Amino acid sequence: MQFTAQQIAQKLKGTVEGNPDVLIWKPCRIEEVDEGGITFLANPKYTHYIYERKAAAILIARDFVLEHPVNATLIRVDNPYLCVAKVLHMFNTADTPHRGRSWRSSIHRTAHLGKKCYVGPFAYIGRNVKIGNNVQIYPQVFIGDHCEIGDDTILYPGVKIYRECKVGNRCILHGGVVVGADGFGFAPTGDGSYNKIDQIGNVVIEDDVEIGANTCIDRATMGSTIIHKGVKLDNLCQIAHNVAIGSNTVMASQSGCAGSGKVGNNCVIAGQVGIVGHITVGDRVTIAAQSGVTRNVASDSVILGSPAMPADKQKKIFVLQRKLEEMYNEINELKKNLK
Repeated sequence: MQFTAQQIAQKLKGTVEGNPDVLIWKPCRIEEVDEGGITFLANPKYTHYIYERKAAAILIARDFVLEHPVNATLIRVDNPYLCVAKVLHMFNTADTPHRGRSWRSSIHRTAHLGKKCYVGPFAYIGRNVKIGNNVQIYPQVFIGDHCEIGDDTILYPGVKIYRECKVGNRCILHGGVVVGADGFGFAPTGDGSYNKIDQIGNVVIEDDVEIGANTCIDRATMGSTIIHKGVKLDNLCQIAHNVAIGSNTVMASQSGCAGSGKVGNNCVIAGQVGIVGHITVGDRVTIAAQSGVTRNVASDSVILGSPAMPADKQKKIFVLQRKLEEMYNEINELKKNLK
């Protein structure tokens, strides 16, 4: 697959400086780009590479000023980082949809599949399942009874969707995702054992959600666990029963939210963050890596630490912690002097 610089510029609504007919065969990292490759410059510390490497084309900001001549054709765009995502999509042959139903799949006679769907070998589709158009169901996917899957959704190998759960349009669920397993609900008894609390709710995943490999989203005890529109969950995240994740929130790997927690819209949750149950995180909140969130968080906050607190306060505490030994020795010396 190849494109000219002009074809890519038209797709990105950019302008070409140099040879518009130069052929581009592949996207490359800026440190490794060579002839026939296209790369991008978004971080100033990588600027020297555009003068050293022999790229076919480079995506740069419209207002970027060259310090030296370059051999590559330049494509000036408003946002190089966003545009490179579109370029990768142009070159991504893996997006070519499969078609047809494998004879080794199992589809219940009451299930309804839309047009142009793919069902791979050893996939299972249960009773009264409703699947939209252009859905890609890869091998060994399990879709339980009474589930609904929207249009243009991709379920990669090994995805498991338990009964009565709903997945919206244009969603992507990567390998090993489990949607709708029982929430962690147990009632202690007088003898120290636990009785299981039946989890009779479901999971609702709205449109344009992407869920990373081996992430688990538990069904609600009653009602629904809800992943709202545009959410992006990384690999190995845990969303517990009756949690609601707001629209366009992103959560990095190994983070989790305990039961009945509410996370607002447009939040950024870094890796290994833990959010306790029954609290509310507001909109546009940023939570730094390895933070432990134990109380409600106001909108537009930036927090870090365990327990998490406002970032500016926590940073001061980190500085003081590094001085604890020195402070301890000074206090002991003062005690000796007083005696």
